[in-house]
Amino acid sequence: MPAEAALSVVLSPQPAFAARANSVGGSSVREILALTARPGIISFAGGLPAPELFDTEGLRIAYDAAFTASARRALQYSTTEGVPELRAAIAQRATARGLATEVDDVIVTSGSQQALTLIASALIEPGDVVLVENPTYLAALQCFALAGARVVAVPCDEEGIIPEALAEAVVRERPKLLYTIPTFQNPTGRTLPGVRRAEVARTAARLGLWLVEDDPYGDLRYEGAEVPWLATHPGAEDRTALLGSFSKIMAPGLRLGWLRAPAALRRAAVIAKQAADLHTSTVDQLAAAHYLAASDLDAHVDTVRAAYRPRRDALLAGLSDVLPAGSAWNRPEGGMFVWARLPEGHDATALLKTAIAHEVAFVPGSPFFTGTPDPRTLRLSFTTHTPQEISQGVARLGAALTEHGGRW
Repeated sequence: MPAEAALSVVLSPQPAFAARANSVGGSSVREILALTARPGIISFAGGLPAPELFDTEGLRIAYDAAFTASARRALQYSTTEGVPELRAAIAQRATARGLATEVDDVIVTSGSQQALTLIASALIEPGDVVLVENPTYLAALQCFALAGARVVAVPCDEEGIIPEALAEAVVRERPKLLYTIPTFQNPTGRTLPGVRRAEVARTAARLGLWLVEDDPYGDLRYEGAEVPWLATHPGAEDRTALLGSFSKIMAPGLRLGWLRAPAALRRAAVIAKQAADLHTSTVDQLAAAHYLAASDLDAHVDTVRAAYRPRRDALLAGLSDVLPAGSAWNRPEGGMFVWARLPEGHDATALLKTAIAHEVAFVPGSPFFTGTPDPRTLRLSFTTHTPQEISQGVARLGAALTEHGGRW
């Protein structure tokens, strides 16, 4: 074809993106984290573990051990379900927490976020109803929206899901699943009591409902008695997908999580994972398995808890001095977050702009809600700063509140 003819070709527009790509927004939390990454900011925004607490030496030794044992294996493809050593270690830890688990019950995933995506792929058809707590984990809302689900909030109070309201929602909406973070929930930090967990399990069994129990924070308890997993309660055995993670207790950069699920759902999740990434990184899995065999992860978690508890206490101690009269906040027994609510008529998103100018940041609560949000709410994470820095950050927040609108 002559050059002149080639230049005269009329280009057609590219085919359109999938509707879900245009209808699901990005993570506002991630955008805030990027905004607050500059030096000098004291950030209560990110749900990040404290990097100075990573067991870097223990993990370096574990990676060396993985290569020493067999570099060829560490660098090769692996099975979709995960390397047997790590699956066995996960099963052992789950059994020790009161949920009898075999190696074959477990799939290793690229973070627990992938486990949630696999469950959505296996269970959700466009238009299916998914029940969630309100507010709930923002990335879960994104995941369900991308799957085409209709997300419906279950009424909650300060302790979490109200079982009677759940039963009513199941009868009314005929949902496919309930997604819940029962222990130290993100964003609220609240924990669903054992009595309510038992009722949720009975409701799921009686009315026909899958349960997706997300537990990334359960090891981070600072006070109070441990509450057994929802999956341990009668009625939940054949219908609960339990999601776990090493991100908060080992290191998030490993991107290692796990899924424990009934056999049929597990098989469907394996097929979905094969289509997504074939398998999770072999070398990272083997290093984690070596670490769990050679190191005392529970002792390391004790060290993390000992650091986080005074950080939580420093945040709680300062809030009463700076939040305006009529505000409310909770006292989580563990996890990474405090949930606060300003008085009627105030907007945490508008406050954030002033706060950043005072070199302090938080996450407004609105993005975590399904339906009409509560603009007065904010999530405060306490894990990545020392108690002294947290006290300074709370003082900056007080100055921002004063500038934004006084003490109201």
